[in-house]
Amino acid sequence: MGYITDIFVGIDVAKVRNAIAIADGARGGEVRFLGEVDASEEGMRRVVKRIAAKHSRVQFCYEAGPTGYGLHRLITSLGHSCHRRCAVPGSQTSG
Repeated sequence: MGYITDIFVGIDVAKVRNAIAIADGARGGEVRFLGEVDASEEGMRRVVKRIAAKHSRVQFCYEAGPTGYGLHRLITSLGHSCHRRCAVPGSQTSG
């Protein structure tokens, strides 16, 4: 059996552009900012397919919000796992 490369993809969903970060699946793996991509269905379809083509297993997640539901449907329709995460109230440090 070949080497399996798991990654986790975090998406900060917005109306016009989505920010994407990738974390290697291994403990202590590298986390890197991929960049911002067009939030259109076609733009996200391209980036999801490009990421999935390079790795054995990919898990996507995004922060819950009104612009994420279509993204969830798109990613799951392409056969990938997609999880919604809720921001924890009060988790930010007050300044």
